[in-house]
Amino acid sequence: MITPAYARTMAAYNAEMNKRIYAAAGRLDDAVRRAEGGAFWNSIHGTLNHLLWADRMWMSRFAGWPAPTAKLKESACLIDDFAELSLARQEADRGLSDWAAQVDGEWLAMDQRWYSGAAQREITAPRGFLLAHMFNHQTHHRGQVHAMLTRAGADPGDTDLFLLVQPPMAD
Repeated sequence: MITPAYARTMAAYNAEMNKRIYAAAGRLDDAVRRAEGGAFWNSIHGTLNHLLWADRMWMSRFAGWPAPTAKLKESACLIDDFAELSLARQEADRGLSDWAAQVDGEWLAMDQRWYSGAAQREITAPRGFLLAHMFNHQTHHRGQVHAMLTRAGADPGDTDLFLLVQPPMAD
C-alpha cells in the first residue's frame, strides 16, 4: 500500500502546502497568528509549531534527526518568532524531501520500535503505516490552519494533491 513513490509524493505535497500556508500566515499580523482560533493547538502559530515539532519527532525515529526536547504538551510553543519558525519549517521540508528520495521498499516493510511519550509505552508498528500517519497528521492540522487563515482573510489557495504535485513515478 505505502511505496517509496508515496513517500516522495507526500513529501512534495507537504512542502508545497507548507509554503502556501506560511505565505498566507506571513500576510497576517502577529497578533492574528497568535489569536485563539478554536483549534486543538489554539492558534495558527501554535498549530504550525506543533506540526514542526511532530515532523521532527517522527524524523528522529525514522532518520536519526535530533528529537525535540520539548514535550508534546509544549509543542505549540516550540519557536516564538514567526520568521525563525518559517525558516525551520523550510529546513525540515528540505530534509524530509531529501530523506523521502532515499526511502526504499525494504525500509518501508520493516517495523519501527520506539517509546511513545504520548502513549507512555514502547510501541512497534510497520514503518509504511507510520509514514502514512505522519503525512495524515500534517494534513489534518494544516486543515485547521487553513480554516483559521481563511477566517482571518488570508486564503492560501488550492489544497488538492492532484493540483499541486505531479503524479508519482512507479517504484
